[in-house]
Amino acid sequence: MQFAAIADIHGNHLALEAVLDDIKRLGITRIVNLGDCFSGPLEAGKTADLLLPLDALTVRGNHDRALTDRPAVEMGDWERPSIAQLSEAHLDWIRNLPFSAVMEDEAYLCHATPQDDNTYWTETLSKDGVLHLKPLEDIEALAAGIDYPLILCAHSHIARSVQLSDGRLIVNPGSVGCPGFDYDVPFYHKAQAGTPFAAYAVLEKTARGWQPTFRQVRYDNLAMARLARERGMGDWVSALSTGWIG
Repeated sequence: MQFAAIADIHGNHLALEAVLDDIKRLGITRIVNLGDCFSGPLEAGKTADLLLPLDALTVRGNHDRALTDRPAVEMGDWERPSIAQLSEAHLDWIRNLPFSAVMEDEAYLCHATPQDDNTYWTETLSKDGVLHLKPLEDIEALAAGIDYPLILCAHSHIARSVQLSDGRLIVNPGSVGCPGFDYDVPFYHKAQAGTPFAAYAVLEKTARGWQPTFRQVRYDNLAMARLARERGMGDWVSALSTGWIG
């Protein structure tokens, strides 16, 4: 069994196009999507038009939820540029996304953790605002009751795999369309991939267990950075240009 896992597209249709082309080139036909599909200053509508026909098994992210659980006037600065680009059909698709899903009794899918869509599963924050690998016992506590050999999550935008003490494997494929961000909850911090590439993962079931291969794909990221600049999102300009938050 082999499939591709994508996540955190955030309205970057050029990055999604490049990833889908790479997946096709590898001969992979099955895709799962871990959420946060549209929010951001880029091209939510074009991304939706690419994404929905894939009919990929998809779970809802915190930013997907934020497009449908509050009035537009109460949305944040990542949702406000997106909501105007999305049709009612796009929004209905978001409303119907599940919090979590299971693929063929092998892989558990969620956006962040099984308990919450807005918590880093494998990362912890230091006081200087840097994401670090969380202690194994803390990661395992969040995995209690998830009895599948492969567990997929996203949310931090940082590609990572963690093997639990019982052999279960947690994989974050990284972000397709947003390689860095800063956020002020619970205090100011940055997530930075360090490269501006579109990221995803290929998962393959082998005789020795599930094996992740992390892929990084070049695309016209500077075109997306220019769009973010036109729309007044300076942190996005830096992340899309370099993979770092300036």
